[in-house]
Amino acid sequence: MTARQELSITLDAVIFAVTDDAPRVLTVGDDRPSLPSGPLELDQHPTLERGIRQFVADQAGLALGYVEQLYTFGDRARQETGPRALSIAYLALLREGAATLPGAIWRNVYAFLPWEDWRDGPPEMIGAQIVPALDQWAAAHPSRGERLAQCFGIAGRPWNRERVLERYELMWEAGLLAENGGKGDVGLAMARDHRRMLATALGRLRGKLKYRPVVFELLPSTFTLSELQNCVEALAGRSLHTQNFRRLIAEAQLVAPTGASVQQNRGRPASLYSFRREVLNERPAPGVAMPRNGG
Repeated sequence: MTARQELSITLDAVIFAVTDDAPRVLTVGDDRPSLPSGPLELDQHPTLERGIRQFVADQAGLALGYVEQLYTFGDRARQETGPRALSIAYLALLREGAATLPGAIWRNVYAFLPWEDWRDGPPEMIGAQIVPALDQWAAAHPSRGERLAQCFGIAGRPWNRERVLERYELMWEAGLLAENGGKGDVGLAMARDHRRMLATALGRLRGKLKYRPVVFELLPSTFTLSELQNCVEALAGRSLHTQNFRRLIAEAQLVAPTGASVQQNRGRPASLYSFRREVLNERPAPGVAMPRNGG
C-alpha cells in the first residue's frame, strides 16, 4: 500500500477591468506580482466561490461582481518542494476601483503578455525576438514547428487571438520565460504559475466575447459606442473597423439608446447607450460579433 500523498488546495482569482482603454489585472506583491489567492479552509469556506470572494476582500479591499470558475491547475511542476499543490482559479470581471489595501495594484495585462496586443499591428518583439528563438528551439522537431506556425500565425497561418494559453505554454517549454529559466525580457514575470493562469483567463475571455455579453460587466451602466468599442478592442488585442463594429452591434440588438448624450473633448456630443438585458432571453448566445481571427 502506498503512502497517502499530501495535497494543498488554493483558490486564485484572475480579476479583469478595462481602464483608459487598457485591460488590467489585479495583482498583489511587487517583486514577482501574484494573483489574489489563499488556501481553501474547509471549515471556513462553505463554497469555493465564497472563499475566493473573501480572499479578494481581505487582500485588496474589493467586492467582486461577476465570477466564474476558470480552470484547475494541478501539474506536479507547479512547485519544487512541499505537498502537491492544486489551485482552483476563478475569472472575475468588474470596473476598476481603488484597491484599498497595501500591495494590491492594478497592472496592464499586456505588460505580462506583450505579444498579445495587436491593436497597433503585430508587436515588434514577435518577429525580432520570439519567433527566431522558437525557430531555433523547433529546428530539430517537426511537430514543434507545426505548433509554432499554428500559435504565432506564421507560414501562412492566421493569428488566432484565442490561443493565448498555447502561445504562453510554447514559450515556457522553449525556456523563453523567466518562470522557466529565461532571461525575463519577454514580458513581466509573475509568481509561481500565475502568468499561465492569466493567459488562460485572457484566452477564455476573448472566446466568451463572441457568445456572452461579458463586456458589459466592465462598462458603466451607460456608455458611448466608442467606449464599448475601445473595451472590446482592449480585450481582443485587435483594432476593429468602427462602422463595421457599430453595424454588428446594431444587428445584434445588444444596446439601446438612453436618449442622453455626453460632450466629448471635440466634435458633437456622443449618444449614451445601455445594455439590453432582454437579449439574454431572446437568444442563447448574445455575444459581440467579431471579425475572423486573422482579420
